[in-house]
Amino acid sequence: MYPTTLTQLARVNPFCAPVFALQKVEEPRQSTAVQGQNSRRLAAAAVSDNVSCEFGSMKYYALCGFGGILSCGLTHTAVVPLDLVKCRLQVNPDKYKSIFKGFSITIREDGLRGLAKGWAPTFFGYSMQGLCKFGFYEVFKIMYGDLMGEENAYMWRTSLYLAASASAEFFADIALAPMEAVKVRIQTQPGFANTLRQALPKMYAEEGLWAFYKGVVPLWMRQIPYTMMKFACFERTVEALYKFVVPKPRNECTKSEQLVVTFVAGYIAGVFCAIVSHPADSVVSVLNKEKGSTAMQVLKKLGVKGVWKGLVARIIMIGTLTALQWFIYDSVKVYFRLPRPPPPEMPESLKKKLGLTE
Repeated sequence: MYPTTLTQLARVNPFCAPVFALQKVEEPRQSTAVQGQNSRRLAAAAVSDNVSCEFGSMKYYALCGFGGILSCGLTHTAVVPLDLVKCRLQVNPDKYKSIFKGFSITIREDGLRGLAKGWAPTFFGYSMQGLCKFGFYEVFKIMYGDLMGEENAYMWRTSLYLAASASAEFFADIALAPMEAVKVRIQTQPGFANTLRQALPKMYAEEGLWAFYKGVVPLWMRQIPYTMMKFACFERTVEALYKFVVPKPRNECTKSEQLVVTFVAGYIAGVFCAIVSHPADSVVSVLNKEKGSTAMQVLKKLGVKGVWKGLVARIIMIGTLTALQWFIYDSVKVYFRLPRPPPPEMPESLKKKLGLTE
């Protein structure tokens, strides 16, 4: 008799592979185009008719990209003081020792204005990253979902989120790398430059274009696992919150209540993101400070213990950051009346194959 107890346990495990015993059900054949449309309809199911554009349209992608610009650009710029201290703690732990000492030394040496060092490359770099990260995530999620088909997209949805976010972040880091290199040089090399306008020509004169892209590989090492965790953990946490915590269905929640769920899920995802990506973040910080170094040289220099320096500061920063990013991104969708699909539900065709419906 289906479903068995084992099948039920497998289905509630958010990271399991979808192993089901299927029943053969005769269904009318559909063309590939129709299946792709059904997959898209699955993603957009139960969305209010009061929307400004079609799910998966160019306008939808463009506004999602705009939401990414705001969510990443504004939040990363807001936490520049904490990011500055975190970077200095990573590259010079003997001097700064702790978060609080890092703040006190920075204020004593540079004044309060010193805490804002690197705000311009942070704003421009992470705005471009946000555009690609969120915009391309929506593109790849829909594209990969259509290729997989409606049933596979549901059963393998965690893998879908991981693949779409990794693809998006690959391009996002290429957009981020130049400004990230400038930011770290300003923040961690005293006397080098105080502004973006001073740092750009100086770095180009010393090392050419390589100065701006030498950190792109460790950036991928840091950001791709981070983003995979950020999106997959967020998507599955939202699903779990509505299923096990929120006392009423999502379509009965107000927009404000939905945004609260978004914020909570974002913070939970952010904590895991910080842990997963911190070693590579330490390598990036040191690499962009030291001329002529390679990622492997820096990794050997830091050692196993050194790559975890500044983790507490990064958990606080990334947890808050990720929660705010998802909140802003979802708020942009609400403001522009974009389609906001609810957590995915099992397709009717799959329910029939599993014997869950008559």
